[in-house]
Amino acid sequence: MNKWNLIYENFDRVAFNILGFNVYWYGLAYASGLIIALIAIKYFIIKDKYPITNKELESFFIYAEISIILGARIGYILIYDTNTMYFLTHPWEIFNPFVNGKFIGISGMSYHGAVIGFIIGSYLCAKRNKKSILLLMDSAAIAMPLGYILGRIGNFLNKELVGRETTLPIGILVNDKLVHPSQLYEAFLEGFCVFIILFFIRKKVKFQGEIIGYYMLLYSIARFIVEFFREADSQMGYFYGISTGQILSIITLIASIIFLIFIHKLSIKKAQI
Repeated sequence: MNKWNLIYENFDRVAFNILGFNVYWYGLAYASGLIIALIAIKYFIIKDKYPITNKELESFFIYAEISIILGARIGYILIYDTNTMYFLTHPWEIFNPFVNGKFIGISGMSYHGAVIGFIIGSYLCAKRNKKSILLLMDSAAIAMPLGYILGRIGNFLNKELVGRETTLPIGILVNDKLVHPSQLYEAFLEGFCVFIILFFIRKKVKFQGEIIGYYMLLYSIARFIVEFFREADSQMGYFYGISTGQILSIITLIASIIFLIFIHKLSIKKAQI
């Protein structure tokens, strides 16, 4: 085996330690993703001339980030966690980073839960600032895949969400078997590829909500494909050979198509008034 195959054997997921607290590469990647996403949003708002002020953007970013974190964590507990009832009856434990007095951080986030959180946060921010929710979501849509790239790289560095077993040279040794580095596949397909497509079609959209609609559609397709290389959560398994992630992707795909049809008809109706 080469160094790539054995990367996990020689890699420490802890980046450094501060006052007895471990700082993980995953946390650094996640924070970097947020910063890059914010910079990208500001860039495209100016470049594409979105009617959003810097103050409104900062307010939206705070709403969105808090809602995404809440949605991602709660979504994981409701969909994937085996201790759902415990967390529902002990909600203060949902974001408790300590176990038996030891700091281990917070693990367990759901992308689809984050999407619901993002929608709720966008609605609340739009209502407060009297802006169109579709406008706000569109302004963030093209930047989201960029932040997602670093998020999945963070998963890879944290040695989580590993892939299915493979005999290909690209495999990573995990528990005495080679597996696909599916986190990096996700970073490429769900992050980089989705960003590139949105980058080129953003100038061709004709109505508000179209970019966020295409983002969800493209992400759902990419996620469905990558799930063939990603190991299903052990507590979830497969449903007739289909993973929970693929089921959620199908639901999201259908929802995004319905959403695009709806806002298209709504835009035509408004144009006729």
